[in-house]
Amino acid sequence: MLQGVLIALFRFFRGGGRQVFPPVEERGPYSNSVQYALLQLASVTDSSSLQDAIREALQTVFYEVDSVYVYLLDAETGRLWCEEPPHELPKDGRLRDVVVQQRRVQCEGLPSSELQEQQRERLTEPLQQDKRVLIIPILDQGVTNALLLVCCTQPTKAQEQSLDVLERHVTVACKRVQALQGQRLTQGLAVNRKSYLSLTRMTTPDVDYSVLDHQILRLCGELYDLDAATLQLKVIRYLEEQTHSLCCCLLLVSEDNQQLFCQVVGDKVLKAEISFPLTFGNLGQAVEKRKSIYLQDVTQEEHQQLNSTLGFEVLSMLCVPVECRATTKVVALACAFNKKGADRHTEVDEHIVQHCFCYTSSVLTSTLAFQKEQRLKYECQALLQVAKNLFTHLDDVSVLLKEIIAEARSLTSAEICSVFLLDSVSHELVAKVFDGGVVINEETELRIPADQGIAGHVATTGKILNITDAYSHPLFYRAVDDSTGFRTRNILCFPIKDEHGEVIGVAELVNKTNGPWFTRLDEDLATAFSIYCGISIAHSLLYKRVDEAQFRSQLANEMMKYHMMVSEEEVTRLLTVGIQPVGEIYPSFSSFTYTPRSLSDDSTPTAIISMFEDMGFINTYKINMHTLARFCLMVKRGYRDPPYHNWMHAFSVSHFCYLLCKNLELSNYLEDIEMFALFVSCMCHDLDHRGTNNSFQVASKSVLAGLYSSEGSVLERHHFAQTIAILNTQGCNIFEKLSRKDYQRMLDLMRDIILATDLAHHLRILKDLQKMADVGYNTKDPQHHNLLLCLIMTSCDLSDQTKDWKTTWKIAGLIYKEFFSQGDLEKAMGNRPSEMMDREKAYIPELQTSFMEHIAMPIYKLLQDLFPRSAELYETVASNREQWGRVSHKLNIKRWPGNDSLDYLDAEFEQLQVEQNGQTEQGGQDRQTEQEMDDETNGSPPAQPEATARQPGVMEN
Repeated sequence: MLQGVLIALFRFFRGGGRQVFPPVEERGPYSNSVQYALLQLASVTDSSSLQDAIREALQTVFYEVDSVYVYLLDAETGRLWCEEPPHELPKDGRLRDVVVQQRRVQCEGLPSSELQEQQRERLTEPLQQDKRVLIIPILDQGVTNALLLVCCTQPTKAQEQSLDVLERHVTVACKRVQALQGQRLTQGLAVNRKSYLSLTRMTTPDVDYSVLDHQILRLCGELYDLDAATLQLKVIRYLEEQTHSLCCCLLLVSEDNQQLFCQVVGDKVLKAEISFPLTFGNLGQAVEKRKSIYLQDVTQEEHQQLNSTLGFEVLSMLCVPVECRATTKVVALACAFNKKGADRHTEVDEHIVQHCFCYTSSVLTSTLAFQKEQRLKYECQALLQVAKNLFTHLDDVSVLLKEIIAEARSLTSAEICSVFLLDSVSHELVAKVFDGGVVINEETELRIPADQGIAGHVATTGKILNITDAYSHPLFYRAVDDSTGFRTRNILCFPIKDEHGEVIGVAELVNKTNGPWFTRLDEDLATAFSIYCGISIAHSLLYKRVDEAQFRSQLANEMMKYHMMVSEEEVTRLLTVGIQPVGEIYPSFSSFTYTPRSLSDDSTPTAIISMFEDMGFINTYKINMHTLARFCLMVKRGYRDPPYHNWMHAFSVSHFCYLLCKNLELSNYLEDIEMFALFVSCMCHDLDHRGTNNSFQVASKSVLAGLYSSEGSVLERHHFAQTIAILNTQGCNIFEKLSRKDYQRMLDLMRDIILATDLAHHLRILKDLQKMADVGYNTKDPQHHNLLLCLIMTSCDLSDQTKDWKTTWKIAGLIYKEFFSQGDLEKAMGNRPSEMMDREKAYIPELQTSFMEHIAMPIYKLLQDLFPRSAELYETVASNREQWGRVSHKLNIKRWPGNDSLDYLDAEFEQLQVEQNGQTEQGGQDRQTEQEMDDETNGSPPAQPEATARQPGVMEN
């Protein structure tokens, strides 16, 4: 009777724009009738009423429902039982599969073998075209508490959304009915299968429940859209009236079951919550044992604390546990103090309180849950704001620490906050910021051992420490308080960790301002806050290191530029010479037989400018002569002085590029800008070479490897970066007159060309080069342009192999001198060098022969296939390979004494020359070349070119 009246009353208030319960979260559009059905579900207390309410709710959701069958779990037998018609869910079949799979299923009917006689007419497959069978499992903590079998029309999207909401309400209703009927054990005892209200009425015949029902209806009508404090005021006023008490309050149980806290006492909402531990005296026992207690049951200490909290002398008291009807957990203690007109509260008062919360506990718990969600939302927003604030102060760690202190105090309502950073070198905790003040002088910063005190304990263990009474804690040092007059009541100390979980600092919060101590919620907030702190501090320190590294790098660049800087006098001196025609440099300067290394070092910049002019780059691209001269001198200065990879090598490569452009008429195959990029790339392709290869850079973990190893081609990327650095130097940008589009294309071309000097890259594209040579070069194919540029760059890089035997022999000596130096460094590092790098194992003639056969000859054979006019290059390389074969043969016959007997190799070379040419001297340029090469190598051994690879005799750059 009362339940029906309540439902009608709820419906009345909803029609008037008010709600008894806080509005449910609407996930889809559904009508008031659906919400009314949900209210009916919320009021049922037995299985029969529950099944009726579920049927009505489903019919409200789907409108056209042919039949509904509800199977409820019997906790004692474990069966899913349907009361109409009475039967158990089949042990196997489609229905049982849904129970196992625990997900909603929609089908066109069920096999008749699974159905009862009354079910077959409407549920047997196949159904009518517009009909469907819905099998809906109701789950609670992984257990199927109920199964709904519905025959209805095809559900719409909106109906499915309403069904999602309905499932949640049915789950709660099932749990409540099971709890009230005793299908769950409470404290090890089975509760009688009667509603809580019926039980109270049986045991208290003196209570006039008709009057109470009338009063509770009025109270429920007032509990709508209220915050938790206002709702408590209304419930407390009702309890005071009905129990004739001077004052009432609700002691709410915290979610972690660790504390009791109070927000409202009598008609006053407290400015700060009052809280005390749940283990405090008999009040905690009332929660644990679910048993009401009176004043005579509490200790003297509890009595005094109640007097202090309430502000008056407590003469009588009644505390009644309030259970959540959905979970059966105790969520509060309803307390009534000082019975008016009597010495003590009676059992009737106890049942009045129980009767009240039989109807209002659900509203109370849902409102408290809503309040908690609101608080969590606020805290999440606060943490997001904290993250924003922290990450905007990464440039100064002191300012960041000051911000951390302010945010920590605000989040946890602490009186004081200190932050210590861990100095891993001295193993000390260092505080540079105190209560908002920043320590400027290192002499005044506070340092304490990292293993002492509360902060040291947290830094050592890495665990949060919440101290409710500081003076009673063994780690607290009270002498500081005694000397300053400050009183430390409680402390929350938490570690700050980096992304690897290592402790980098400790934060210490002192004295909770709006409570007796820091709560579990404060601990959770501190834990979340410490994550942001750790990330921000680690990034701030990293930012500082990066900033310092940038300053050091900038300083190093300034020093490098200072030493590389070309004076105005040098530029003027180079321009004074003027542009010399290439024919005046040397008559055969444009011939493949010319040896560029015969030119003096001081004359090379002039020769470079002459080649620029002869290929038409100066006029075509409007290059300022002053800029060109400075650029050439800067590039020359940008080369170090290893035996082989020096400026003379770059000049030789550039000269060979010039020869190919002129003799093979590359302008018929490449665009002007491609030829321009190719020539400049040849000049810059080994800038700042250190005399070691890519493998050494990676193995030694050099700075270059740190910058470029993830991309591959470490040295080649560094060479290109140095090229860009020179172009960006004031007065050196020879591309300044190019359009934005051409400028970008020029840089892209140079990057690809310089990266092509890595022989690993050449080996990757070798098949594509062979295919291009087979089908013929297509000037309209961009890929062919790219492949040809790479092939020409590689052939220029190995161009020393196309010179006469004397030059090839001498150049090989420079290469092996560089190789052996790297091998010595690798041995010093404890590594084993490759054979070609090991002066004790390298057999130079055999390595040279292998290199010529596997690398050099195939490259120039491809060039010959594409440009028949380059045949002499391939023939010269093949001839030099034969010469190396003769050297190897003669040394094998004479039993060459050792790999480092390089003077013996020189003698062998002279003998071969005599045998081949009948004389030891050559005229003209050869004598000049020999003299200059002898001066350069100082009798160095024969060697192989830069481009040897790891495959027999071949090595990367």
